Amino acid sequence: MFVLLLQKRLQKELMALQNDPPPGMTLNEKSVQNTITQWIVDMEGATGTLYEGEKFQLLFKFSSRYPFDSPQVMFMGENIPVHPHVYSNGHICLSILTEDWSPALSVQSVCLSIISMLSSCKEKRRPPDNSFYVKTCNKNPKKTKWWYHDDTC
Repeated sequence: MFVLLLQKRLQKELMALQNDPPPGMTLNEKSVQNTITQWIVDMEGATGTLYEGEKFQLLFKFSSRYPFDSPQVMFMGENIPVHPHVYSNGHICLSILTEDWSPALSVQSVCLSIISMLSSCKEKRRPPDNSFYVKTCNKNPKKTKWWYHDDTC
């Protein structure tokens, strides 16, 4: 049952992302040729922000329990944004990716939240515990017990 629900939901979200992507976001079509449970989304920094002109990639991984379980989402590649809630390994401290996830949310809503998070940034810097976190964390950011220490995380 979950497999059928997963495939149906991901097909619907895939179509939405292809046909009406959030501003500055495009689905990397090659990433979904062999599997529907792992996507790469190419992202451009929004005009008028600290990230204007920069290009990033987001990796989405979906478990068999999606949409009841949040996707694993992280930045990947050479250019990881320098941001107070983005670790240098690509992990993102964003509550909707863990405890505030709801099946009513979607890939598009996650993308919009990440765009908003980057666009509202006033200073490019890493989280204060970046070095320690990157050395000690699990490769899967969903296994982190995040501490949301401010209103912007």
